[in-house]
Amino acid sequence: MLLIPAIDLAKGRCVRLRQGDFTRETRYPSAAHELLERYRSLGASWVHVVDLDGAQQGERANQQLITDLAGRGSLKLQVGGGIRSAADLEELLSAGVARVVIGSAAVQRPEEVLHWLKHFGAQRVCLAFDVRLEPGGEPQVHTHGWTQRRNLSLWDALAPFGAQVRHVLCTDIDRDGMLASPNLHLYRQALARFPHLQWQASGGVSSAADLGALARLGLAAAISGKALLEERIPAEELRPFLPDASSPASTFATARS
Repeated sequence: MLLIPAIDLAKGRCVRLRQGDFTRETRYPSAAHELLERYRSLGASWVHVVDLDGAQQGERANQQLITDLAGRGSLKLQVGGGIRSAADLEELLSAGVARVVIGSAAVQRPEEVLHWLKHFGAQRVCLAFDVRLEPGGEPQVHTHGWTQRRNLSLWDALAPFGAQVRHVLCTDIDRDGMLASPNLHLYRQALARFPHLQWQASGGVSSAADLGALARLGLAAAISGKALLEERIPAEELRPFLPDASSPASTFATARS
């Protein structure tokens, strides 16, 4: 399983939200390009970048910053937030982004997004579904930066895409930014229902033990933001999940320098 560090951007700054709540924002002093280099030095091959302004408002306010990060070429970028059209997708891919994440549009306009998957290729598009679990345990989809609840389960949201989709990111909103461990039951269900998909888990990662538990389930990747931003997991414990990590001693020294 691959660990993909996350960089969330709001008004050009690196932030983290608690449970998807835009009023519960924590700002971090590191600039986005500094985080990119820190994660490269740890051995990451991909970084997940979210334009939170775009996710909430539908306008990609951090586009120039994301273009600058992609232009550095040091890591592959998976970018989401506010992508509402094929032109948005084309612009990001042309700027050097390796994979574009489609969230709200996949729920609201699945037929159109299915066309994007066919046109741009399943390797370059990742569908993202942010969910909250209902009392009965069914994952219910939310859109527009977690702010709008849809009367749609995760399973029904995926149904229109069939074999055309390959990469799917699922975020448990209630665990996002909470360091409360991932929802293993949710991802176990996801893998059982759609075993052909390359699932990415997001929300709750706080330790190497959490990463190990996700890996044992058979997930393709795990997204981690807060735990890595705050360096809660020792660098040597991250090595099994970072393909370009060097030896424990040199990785740890680089990450702390």
